[in-house]
Amino acid sequence: MTKLINSPSRRNFLKTSTGIITGLAAGLAVPEIVFAKNTGPGYALQLGVFAPYDKADYLRESGCTYIEESVGNFLIPKDGDAQYAKNLKQLHEEKFPIKSYVILLPGSLKTLGPDANHQAILERTDLVLKRAKECGSQYVVFGSGASRIIPEGFDREKAKAQHIELTKKMAPLAEKYGVTIAVEPLNRGETNFINSLAEGVEIIDAVKSPRVKLLCDIFHMLKEDESPDEIVKFGKHIVHCHIAEKENRTPPGVKGDDFRPYLSSLKKIGYKGGLSIECFVYTDFDKEARRGVEVLKQQLSEV
Repeated sequence: MTKLINSPSRRNFLKTSTGIITGLAAGLAVPEIVFAKNTGPGYALQLGVFAPYDKADYLRESGCTYIEESVGNFLIPKDGDAQYAKNLKQLHEEKFPIKSYVILLPGSLKTLGPDANHQAILERTDLVLKRAKECGSQYVVFGSGASRIIPEGFDREKAKAQHIELTKKMAPLAEKYGVTIAVEPLNRGETNFINSLAEGVEIIDAVKSPRVKLLCDIFHMLKEDESPDEIVKFGKHIVHCHIAEKENRTPPGVKGDDFRPYLSSLKKIGYKGGLSIECFVYTDFDKEARRGVEVLKQQLSEV
């Protein structure tokens, strides 16, 4: 039973109750007492969409709290330093945060195998992290599936050791700039190495850096039939999340995928970070991105 302490709230409650009882006894009309249901938002997360920064205003109006960009489009654009300066100026004018960047490495830069080029990767990573700090961003996603494909016939353990060695060298750069590298497991349709949260954590545990953590991509988990329980198991490592529908990597609401089991697992671990819709093909970006945000908000409210 709930106890009421002797406080102004208790005295007001008693006064109101007494007035109602007296009114009822006298046959007078009294105000109806409405016991409100819990109509709160439920589980809420910061929502974003992977898109060119030109979509910042639209995504802000659509209920996003941030945008996610790509390294090659925003931080190291093909038009060089002058274009990056323009991008940074636009960011300062719009004041809509870029939380994270995807596609750290092009497929031509190999992290492992006979053509591994760690020096070039470290030079690129240093510039990426430096500029991410300048932009006030938190994460750089280390997925880059084409760069980490183990060549046929190449020793798997040697490949893993190469990738770990590289990530260990990247970690001090992340620590220097205060930007976290989020290791992203990808489905086997994109790469043959680091295909589950467990395999991502192997890399993180080997590196042992506070700035090398785990990205949870629900699309890739669905493609790999990876259980939502894995989120709970490895939750302490997760700093950022991506999401898309399983069949064609469409935004939530296109095919109607139910993400609630995975969202429920995020809630169980007390995850409070970002959840980005990461799709590469839209039929109608404005319509589908807005609908995706609405669907995620609805499903989050139900877990």
